[in-house]
Amino acid sequence: MAIALSVNLNKIALLRNSRSGNYPDPMAFARIALAEGAKGLTVHPRPDQRHVRPQDVFNCRELLASYTDCEFNIEGNPFAAPKGNYPGLMALVDATRPEQCTLVPDADSQLTSDHGFDLREGGERLRPILAQLHSWGVRVSLFMDPDIEQIRLAAALGADRIELYTGPFAEAFLQQAPNLSQLIERYATASAEAKALGLGVNAGHDLNLENLPSLYALPCLQEVSIGHALTVDALLMGFGPAVAAYVALCEAYPHG
Repeated sequence: MAIALSVNLNKIALLRNSRSGNYPDPMAFARIALAEGAKGLTVHPRPDQRHVRPQDVFNCRELLASYTDCEFNIEGNPFAAPKGNYPGLMALVDATRPEQCTLVPDADSQLTSDHGFDLREGGERLRPILAQLHSWGVRVSLFMDPDIEQIRLAAALGADRIELYTGPFAEAFLQQAPNLSQLIERYATASAEAKALGLGVNAGHDLNLENLPSLYALPCLQEVSIGHALTVDALLMGFGPAVAAYVALCEAYPHG
């Protein structure tokens, strides 16, 4: 079964935000992504609105209403306080009811998400958040490191899926680090454990056309969320061909 590609629109919105107005329009690129075979759209609205803004979230929901086989994934920190016209992650999820909400432990000061949850420390604080999301009919994915103990805690907490944070893998691949094969095996083992616990498995962060095939080693990968590298590739290839190239890699996933 193919991996579902969810195209992250944040970098399109970041470019848009460098000028006034709505150019480039993230929704124009969302339509291209869906036309080229992407199975979903991802946005990560942050309180500082550095890229995706609340209106983009509503626009994505409206667009995807016309697609029966594509999903909307909203990422973010459920504990980030409202700021300006940013109402908070949970308010946006309540208003738009995405198919999936990926909870991420990122702080306002972080340039990008760079670690998974430590559920030993903050798991119980998340429990009512998961319950609320489930009551809205939203699938919950937790951003996690490939740590078996932590993945077991995610299952006990009631998560539906995990998203494996692939930043360390991507860095090791880029450097062709001596421990690359062992690191890939760690992700594969974490993926298998998640499956055994009844969790779905997603992956994301710094994935690109070169390193994505290495994740074929994961036995049960369902979805990847890719935005930064795809946008960079689009500068050379064009946005449509870039999406198509990622879709082709996802469709070549060897596991059923």
